[in-house]
Amino acid sequence: MKFETIKKVTVTEQIMEKIAGTIVSGELKSGDKLPNERLLATQFGVARGRIREALRALSLIGLVTIRAGDGTYVNEQEKSLPEETITWMFHRELHDLDELYDARKLIESAVILNALHHLKAKQIEQLEQLLHQMSIQSKTEHTDMFIQLLDQYDAWIGEHCGNRIYSKLMQTMIHLRRESSLKLLRVPGALEHSVTNRSIILQALKTGDPVQVEAAIDHFFKEAKSFFKNLQI
Repeated sequence: MKFETIKKVTVTEQIMEKIAGTIVSGELKSGDKLPNERLLATQFGVARGRIREALRALSLIGLVTIRAGDGTYVNEQEKSLPEETITWMFHRELHDLDELYDARKLIESAVILNALHHLKAKQIEQLEQLLHQMSIQSKTEHTDMFIQLLDQYDAWIGEHCGNRIYSKLMQTMIHLRRESSLKLLRVPGALEHSVTNRSIILQALKTGDPVQVEAAIDHFFKEAKSFFKNLQI
């Protein structure tokens, strides 16, 4: 049996997680100014150098902006968070496929069911075109290109589901699943499996029946989890 190396969380990373948590939760909002380094150091019970390191790291991943001689401000979050920010925030959860699939089912189900009431005929047609491109790509060995189309397809549903928060959550899930997708979709038959199950959901969306859509989503995740359950990745 082989165990994964346990990641040691440094003091700086703990500070980053605490500050990032207040931003993501909305406790600190876009444009808000953080307390100065001295006050933060007192609150966390650490040296100012630790605070400086944490703030610089948060600046690099796009959560805050450090203005020389002024202070540190929370960045505008209307745009999607950078991929590096998302993967850093969930770095300890990304290797648990069961947790990842459960989170995907919760979020993607909500997004798709909401999209049922907002997708127009033209948008359904665009999804069909993307799915057709995915089907063609599934017959090649270009997994990276397939994943780009897959991400585009799911992001499109998120963008047109009528809820901006859902759209951002879908973008988050797309980033979080990418590492596992790159490995799993290289398994023979996985690309075709992905296209088939998304096709079933799309056909259900075209009926306008929420019961059929919910059944198609449930089928999708049961099939996906079963397909990959015993794979060594």
